[in-house]
Amino acid sequence: MITEPALAAWLSRYWGLAGVRVTEHNGGMGSETWFVDRDDQRWVAKAVTPDDGGQFAQGLALAQRLEQAGIPAGAPVPAAGGQLAVDVGDACLALLTWVPGRPLTGQDDAEQALIGATLARVHQALAGFEVAGAQRFHWVDPDAAYLSLRPWLRPAVIAALEVLDASRPETMTWGLLHADPAPDAFRLNAATGRCGIIDWSYALCGPLMYDLASAVMYVDGPDRATALIGAYLETGALAAAEVERSLAPMLRFRWAVQANYFAWRIATNDLTGIGGPEENEKGLEDARRALTG
Repeated sequence: MITEPALAAWLSRYWGLAGVRVTEHNGGMGSETWFVDRDDQRWVAKAVTPDDGGQFAQGLALAQRLEQAGIPAGAPVPAAGGQLAVDVGDACLALLTWVPGRPLTGQDDAEQALIGATLARVHQALAGFEVAGAQRFHWVDPDAAYLSLRPWLRPAVIAALEVLDASRPETMTWGLLHADPAPDAFRLNAATGRCGIIDWSYALCGPLMYDLASAVMYVDGPDRATALIGAYLETGALAAAEVERSLAPMLRFRWAVQANYFAWRIATNDLTGIGGPEENEKGLEDARRALTG
């Protein structure tokens, strides 16, 4: 755990930011975060484990690219030595641009349309961009030991992988992904009308449908996501025929990813970003309901 005095000292040493006020935030499940304020300026400090530092730097490069394309994304502020993230011993630390606005909820058609249109803009802005060492789709191992955690778990994950394979993901449109576009990752600035997307933690190359299916999952499925899907399709980022044939299998796989993730967190007692183990259990139970009907 990074202390606030230590964080303030690193911000001064590596970014030349003296006299800042640091406030714990920790809004994510895979990192530690803090608000950093000085006068009327705000940033976000974000730290991951050293083992995740390489992937973290790749995600920061994507956020930087999106900012250059006019999409607020929490781009990194380079350190004095030019690094996007700095190794501070027990953590890899970055200072991110603050993205003003309110997080979306995805609970009405207007917000869903904004999510769909923004996600499509992201995919278009990242088209052709390359990040060395980017992770490749997909990463779910059906033989992982922690999938023995519940009797239903491994069979459900294997079944989802079989459905995904049958849909031939290699024939889908690929690109760099956000990988977890939950509604609260989208931030709407009411003063400017601009919508951004934060939480760029790593670079993943895979079917764009994975991001779209993720967004659909977070708003309770295709039947409730017509505005989101429609707004995405209007941009031309994907053809309607591809979405029609691949949304269902990709959505099932996305639930398998949830099951895999929360099973791993339970097995390793990972409580990062949550109030207690019951939140991991809820995540796994939600996935069970989606995968087993």
